[in-house]
Amino acid sequence: MASLKFDTDNDATNSGPSRRRSKLLKTPFIGAIIVFVLVAVGFGYWMFPTHNEHSVCNTNECRDTASVVLSKINPQINPCDNFYDFSCGTYVDKMIIPEDKTHINRLTDIADKVHEQLKDIITAEPPESAPKHFRQPNMLYKACMNTTRIESLGSIPITTIANSMGGWPLIVGDKWDEDNWTWQDQIKKFHRGGFNMNYIIKFSIKVDLQNTTKRIMTVSSAIKLQLNLIVLCSLVGCIEFVLSREYLVRGFNETLVSAYYDYMVDIAVLFGAKKDEAKKQLLQSLEFEIALANISWPIEKRHNHSELYNLRTPQQLQAEYPYVDWVDYMNALLPEGLSVQDDEIINLIEPPFFDQLGKLLARTPNRVIANYLMWRIHEFSLSYLSEEFHTRKQKYIMILAGHQEQRARWKECVYIVSKILSKSVALMYVPKHFDENSKSNVLEMVNNIRNVFNEILDEVNWMDDKTRLEAKNKLHKMATNIGYPDELLDNEKLNKYYEKLEIDPNNYFKSYLAFNIFQTNCIFNRLRLPVNKTNLANHAKTTEVDASYSAEGNSIYIPAGILQGDFYNANRPNYMNFGAIGYIIGHEISHGFDVDGRQFDEEGNMRDWWQPDTQKAYLKKAQCIIEQYGNYTEPKTGLKLNGINTQSENIADNVGIKMAYRAYKRWVEKHGEEQRLPGLDYTPQQMFWISVAHTWCTKYRKEYLDLWIKTDEHSPSEFRILGPLSNSKEFSKDFQCPEGSPMNPVHKCEVW
Repeated sequence: MASLKFDTDNDATNSGPSRRRSKLLKTPFIGAIIVFVLVAVGFGYWMFPTHNEHSVCNTNECRDTASVVLSKINPQINPCDNFYDFSCGTYVDKMIIPEDKTHINRLTDIADKVHEQLKDIITAEPPESAPKHFRQPNMLYKACMNTTRIESLGSIPITTIANSMGGWPLIVGDKWDEDNWTWQDQIKKFHRGGFNMNYIIKFSIKVDLQNTTKRIMTVSSAIKLQLNLIVLCSLVGCIEFVLSREYLVRGFNETLVSAYYDYMVDIAVLFGAKKDEAKKQLLQSLEFEIALANISWPIEKRHNHSELYNLRTPQQLQAEYPYVDWVDYMNALLPEGLSVQDDEIINLIEPPFFDQLGKLLARTPNRVIANYLMWRIHEFSLSYLSEEFHTRKQKYIMILAGHQEQRARWKECVYIVSKILSKSVALMYVPKHFDENSKSNVLEMVNNIRNVFNEILDEVNWMDDKTRLEAKNKLHKMATNIGYPDELLDNEKLNKYYEKLEIDPNNYFKSYLAFNIFQTNCIFNRLRLPVNKTNLANHAKTTEVDASYSAEGNSIYIPAGILQGDFYNANRPNYMNFGAIGYIIGHEISHGFDVDGRQFDEEGNMRDWWQPDTQKAYLKKAQCIIEQYGNYTEPKTGLKLNGINTQSENIADNVGIKMAYRAYKRWVEKHGEEQRLPGLDYTPQQMFWISVAHTWCTKYRKEYLDLWIKTDEHSPSEFRILGPLSNSKEFSKDFQCPEGSPMNPVHKCEVW
């Protein structure tokens, strides 16, 4: 085991002070006094162990923490060779991924705990006199769990709606009216029925990036860019599941594209299509979807937000892209009472997509486009239909993600309820499961870590003074949201928020569609309203085990869900907390200054506040991170990481850990050295690094890891530790790693 040890000096003959001490002890009177003093001091250290750097914490929390640490580390691995294997080796070797999971780590463990807590809350029968928003989660849960009713309906919920919209051409055959069909009319019908309308063009209402006090209409490509979040969602029966652009552009040579095609055909057959006809027509529809992917920008081109900000008036849109009746189309999607004005400013994201879309639509037969659109809403419906449909969807997802069985029905239903009625559920969760003291404790930690980044801004020699002043101003104005928004506990506000939402406990699919209509109207109705950055709707993901930074809000959010378990415990040593939630806090703060966040100012407006030379210096340092991570190969899949797509998260990891470490050292300077954990011969500083590593101890299924590397903006867990720690001089010092060892390379990357 390579760890720092505090060795006592047993050789009394080799140092001046030791020789003097031996000589003094030969004088009986003086020796007696010294013996008495030493005994007294020893008694004091025994009575007051917090003042003894060798003392051990023996509280229940410390023993439990030590037990968790011991269950994960592999002391046979030299920390300077591979700190991830040292810190997580036993965990990765011995833990077994449950059959219904794609991976396991701290986040999934806490999420499981939260789901158990939410189950108790949601299944509790509220009194009839309770406010509507207290009763709705239980009503929706009942609708989801009523499998007898769902089985009796079979495919009726979606086929009835589809037929009322003209039918799925593949199913209705010659009865389909091609002459009177347009894709725009079809999307309008989807919207009115509560379905997704973003299958060809994405229309949305977003904060204006150049003036975040107001909102703006936005149109963009509708193709999926990332897959991992959809995977996680779908594992518990979420909305819909389609392949991301990264897979579609590979065409049929990609195994997962072939699996997707088989899935399409099987689902069509379940709805009554003949297999041969389904294979023929859906092949054309999939080719259309692949074509949409090919004219869309890859993730790599989406980091420059100024290129994604292209203002147009309705008249300009119509002149440039006449294949859409823009005003009519957007008016049909807006809620009653709202309409496109003559002087409306619309943000056109990715103009080259629209340059090519018209040609693609013109050369594609209506039947092919209609089959594609109808496939999408049928696929969306599968989680809400009878078991044969639900199971086929889960089988497809298992092929992609690698897990072996479906989640339990109650888990699926709790997930759905907690997502779509998140504010009501959070209102019930917070009083039961959130320690209010955590809010002030974590806020103090945030302020300490923020102060460290302020110091770092003073230290970086590549930043000019003008840019430095702007950065400090942005840091100072960065808002902090911890646990839950205060207005979440305002029953009157919540009652008003949900007053137009109706949940039918006897009709699961109908209830979900009603929520979609409600949610879309809530978002779109804000178009003309001023932006309230502290609004309930902006910070209500209270039960999520996650954390985030908002560029347009210039704010970080640390929800109640993550402030527990191995991430935060006020009763354990702070080196564990700073290494876990402190690292997360630093990570989120630094997002305000990464390759994406740096494009926005202190008010959240998109503005270039960087002087040219400083910007060049930053990009050069970021390039070091891009190349470092781009040269990593994940051993299980043999895939290289994408250093470009993951650069923002990698930079945030590197400086987030640095900030947390410095903040902990400042804490120690103020409060004194902490006790060690029982059974662990590691200093508090070393335990900080072990806590950092334990944040990402993860065991993946190979299939899911493949998806992660190809589509996610985060590096796999192993490299979230190896990368930042191999760049850290403080880490190498604390573990005495020789220069040139794997964890202490001569060449290091450092942005901040």
